[in-house]
Amino acid sequence: MSRSRLAPGVEVVAVPGRGLAVRTTDGQFLRVRTGDADQEALLARLSGTATGRPDAELDQIVHAFEGAGYLADEPPRREWPAERRDVRLVGDPVLTAPLATSLRAQGAEPRPAEPGTAADGQPAAVVWCLDGPVPEGLWDTADRLPERGIAWLRCHREGWQAYVEPLAAAAGDVTSSHVRARRLAASPAHRELSAYWSGPRTSGAPIQLPAPAAALLAALLADDLTRWATDAPHTGGLPPRRRLRRVDLRTLTVTEHPVLPVPDVAPMPGKAG
Repeated sequence: MSRSRLAPGVEVVAVPGRGLAVRTTDGQFLRVRTGDADQEALLARLSGTATGRPDAELDQIVHAFEGAGYLADEPPRREWPAERRDVRLVGDPVLTAPLATSLRAQGAEPRPAEPGTAADGQPAAVVWCLDGPVPEGLWDTADRLPERGIAWLRCHREGWQAYVEPLAAAAGDVTSSHVRARRLAASPAHRELSAYWSGPRTSGAPIQLPAPAAALLAALLADDLTRWATDAPHTGGLPPRRRLRRVDLRTLTVTEHPVLPVPDVAPMPGKAG
């Protein structure tokens, strides 16, 4: 019997007088033509609880669900490998504390670290979280961690917006300096943005990062790190190592933006004569 359990987010509902309908992951409802097939047996198959013998008519309907992408692949749960469990967390506890909780639940062994010693002992990854803008040059040294075989992940807050940068795990991946350069190039207010990063800044009452917002940022970081550590396949959206995510901390809305490494600047040609 082929796989038959519905994919996460796909649901089938019995509509009075109209048979079955499938609700897709996009929230659309589609009619299901079951013919003479036993609807209760079909629902059991799609929920993964069927115990009866194979049925050719049901098999045909289930294959149609599979062809439409409505069935789960049911991959085995990937364990966090021992050689990648050592994760160092740097930065503000309002973000690193919920991140540590999320990572432990996935099988990692996170521990707090100071900026200057986070890479001591060759950890598998370093994650740096700031509850504020990134001062000029703060992450320059950490940007070289991927060249040493250490994964490098970070996030920071700018007012009511937070940014989750792509994980860098190898030389040539997107670093924080690449993100800054790309953001400046894409902004019509690049001078103002550069001045904002450099400071000083005059602010009103300080922002208290809400717990749900901190939990969302921690979940995004933990998911990125878990997928890297377990070599889980990428599903949908932009590639994780080429994706900058912007989080509106007031509405918890997440938007994705493509980001690529910035090539090294070619040296100026020498003057003739």
